[in-house]
Amino acid sequence: MAGKIANIIVAGLGGQGVLKASDIISEAVFLAGFDIKKSEVHGMSQRGGSVCSDIRYGEAVFSPMVPEGEADYLVVLSEDQVENNRHQLREGGVLITPSMIDENKLTNKKSLNVALLGVLSRNMDIDRSFWLDSIRANLPEKIHEVNFQAFEIGRSIGN
Repeated sequence: MAGKIANIIVAGLGGQGVLKASDIISEAVFLAGFDIKKSEVHGMSQRGGSVCSDIRYGEAVFSPMVPEGEADYLVVLSEDQVENNRHQLREGGVLITPSMIDENKLTNKKSLNVALLGVLSRNMDIDRSFWLDSIRANLPEKIHEVNFQAFEIGRSIGN
């Protein structure tokens, strides 16, 4: 990916873990040795409003904002946020939604955001170990195992 900047948008509703998911992505990308910038918009998030996080990474990134229509990956944590954010995705970009995950397989439904990161990880050239290290660094130890399982459920999509 020499010289290329990759763009990721994570979107959802307040309380779904949008910001935590973007923290995990950012740290995994950083551990992989990339420059990274991140920004967040969370106006009414505490009342269940829309939350969105932009993540850009590459050799050198100068702006955290993903230009409209240029997201390589759009990870949406709530189905009703897909249409609100679809315009952010470039043509040929990857859309990742909760409908891709069988939530009955999740030990804890709150780990859906990490399961979706597992799906995202299959599309990115970031070593799995960096993702697991980032989950460890960003979540309390008592929920590591549940989230590792959720991540692997997401990674198994398409196998």
